[in-house]
Amino acid sequence: MSARLRRPAALPYLRIAAVFLCLMFTALRLQPQTFDATNVRQQADLAAIWLVHAGDDPAFARPDFDDSSWTKFDSSSSLHKLFPKDRPTIVWYRLRVKVSPDQKGLALKETNISNAYEIYSNGVRLIQVGQVAPYVRGSNRSDGIMARFPDTQISSGLLVIAVRAYVAENWQEELPGFYSTNIALAQESIFQLRSLGRNLVYLLNGFVDLCLSLAALLLFSAQRHRREYLWLFLFATVQFLSLGFAYSMLGLFSERALGYLSSFDIVAEMYFSTLVYFAFVRQRPGWRIHAYLIVVSLLCIYPSLTFLPAAPSYWRVIVGWIPVLLVYSVILPPLLILHWRRGNREAGILLIPLLLGTLQRDLSGMTEIMLLIPGMYNLGVKIQYVIRLIDLGPIQIWLAPVMSILSSLAMGLIILLRTNRLSRQGALLEGELAAAREVQQVLVPEEIETIPGFRVESAYLPAQQVGGDFFQILATGEGGLLVVVGDVAGKGLPAAMLVSVLVGAIRATAEFTQEPAELLGSLNERLIGRTKGGFSTTLVAHISGGGRLTMANAGHLPPYLDGRELELPGALPLGIMRGVTYETTRFFLEQGSRLTFYSDGVVEAQNPKGELFGFDRAKAIATEPAAAIAEAAKRFGQSDDITVVTIERLVTVEDTAMEAASTLATA
Repeated sequence: MSARLRRPAALPYLRIAAVFLCLMFTALRLQPQTFDATNVRQQADLAAIWLVHAGDDPAFARPDFDDSSWTKFDSSSSLHKLFPKDRPTIVWYRLRVKVSPDQKGLALKETNISNAYEIYSNGVRLIQVGQVAPYVRGSNRSDGIMARFPDTQISSGLLVIAVRAYVAENWQEELPGFYSTNIALAQESIFQLRSLGRNLVYLLNGFVDLCLSLAALLLFSAQRHRREYLWLFLFATVQFLSLGFAYSMLGLFSERALGYLSSFDIVAEMYFSTLVYFAFVRQRPGWRIHAYLIVVSLLCIYPSLTFLPAAPSYWRVIVGWIPVLLVYSVILPPLLILHWRRGNREAGILLIPLLLGTLQRDLSGMTEIMLLIPGMYNLGVKIQYVIRLIDLGPIQIWLAPVMSILSSLAMGLIILLRTNRLSRQGALLEGELAAAREVQQVLVPEEIETIPGFRVESAYLPAQQVGGDFFQILATGEGGLLVVVGDVAGKGLPAAMLVSVLVGAIRATAEFTQEPAELLGSLNERLIGRTKGGFSTTLVAHISGGGRLTMANAGHLPPYLDGRELELPGALPLGIMRGVTYETTRFFLEQGSRLTFYSDGVVEAQNPKGELFGFDRAKAIATEPAAAIAEAAKRFGQSDDITVVTIERLVTVEDTAMEAASTLATA
């Protein structure tokens, strides 16, 4: 028989042999392993063949417990293969680990096995999260939990690791319960070094957030109209309390407290940060944006609230990630790009960290979706590891706080640029104020020239560096004088500039007329169109050498004559309307009489109790020197410019002789 005819007859035997070899290989592969950790130098995951059993018995943790009847389980696969129909509430895992007796400092680190679990070594509980029975859901730390093996156990050369996991709430996941990457072995120093990098970043994040919070609070207290500083203060404060502080100080908080703090972080990330972005581009979000942010924040918080029923596995993606991605990928980037293209440099600064953070969030959202798709779980876990952690040799750094630091630094850079701009503007304004103050010192004289027959006193106390009050005392050619007292609406530099216009107009007009009504009419026409909606109250008085007193008033306070308020007709202030006619009123200033002019800063002085200085107090001190009146109003509580001018008609030799001659003639 030829070889061609014999070859088909041999095929059944070859097939049987292949099947036998496969069964042998599978049987060998699923034999319970003793994990060799005698030469562990770096972090090693416990990816091995474990023994698994459904049910619960405290004896399962004992190292001498007979587990020969337990089911073999590849920790890189899913429990669904072992329990395709049954859904046990509690599952135990056991693995023997061979260690070197002189291997000191060996430690174990776990990450997110389930909502409640316990890890034992040779019957001693090393780690507990939540409570397995009766069930109490716990909160895993994102950095994991580390526990060092007792030296007495290491000296025995063999460790029996037992894991007790509550998996009733995790069966909807592709990999419920324990997975090979959930537990790792390494020297304690290696775990500490890797955690050090992560915690240092969180500490730096907390420090940056704290500085940003204090700066924003100070800025908002000084500039209440800048709402972005309020939102920035709230955002940075919550970030400091949750991210930068809580996670870096592992061990200072309970699992439940960490869960709540992480929830506050979600609110800060979702709500306050979004309002910060809107405020920095001078745009106020409508009520729909506020409502959306609040609802999404509450939905994101739900899984971390341990007192509520556990959220399903799809919650984080469908209810959490997708609405969050809508904010950071669809709403905020176009908003910042639009304002950046319009010339808002601050929007461009904020755009860079926002896009980097958005890219990481989008990739994280994609991996969360992959974890829900059968067959893509392992790939999703690997991608998550790449986009969430940076390995720098033995040190690991979380990307989330790095993105948070970049965002906070961008906001801090904006504050720094604003402060620098305000400093330069302040220096420029200070120079302008200094120039205006010099001009005003010329326009509002500190010393008044001596006018024969009169004693003139003045006091001028501006509420700011420059003020809106003004007065002019001009001698006339007949031995008399012209008094102009006024108050420009407003304070500061704009009021001072208008004062300069008025004083120049007064001096120019006084060369042609000393009639108070005519002078006011001329000033009014000069101011029309120059006040930008403002006005000026002004009182003009002309006193002849013989004591004749002529006055016209444009809305100013009437003067006091020997402590008695003079009655003057009212009229519109200057600069409001063209063609206003001002009425002239005549009086007589006796020898020794005193005429006192006030600005409204005297009567409107206000003490801490809210009481005004008022007209009664002003009348009571009207006969005192000008400086004393101004000082009394200032001590009471200055809130506006204070101006006091007093004119006293003196008794001269000529007047005495004329009075004596008149007396003799009468006799």
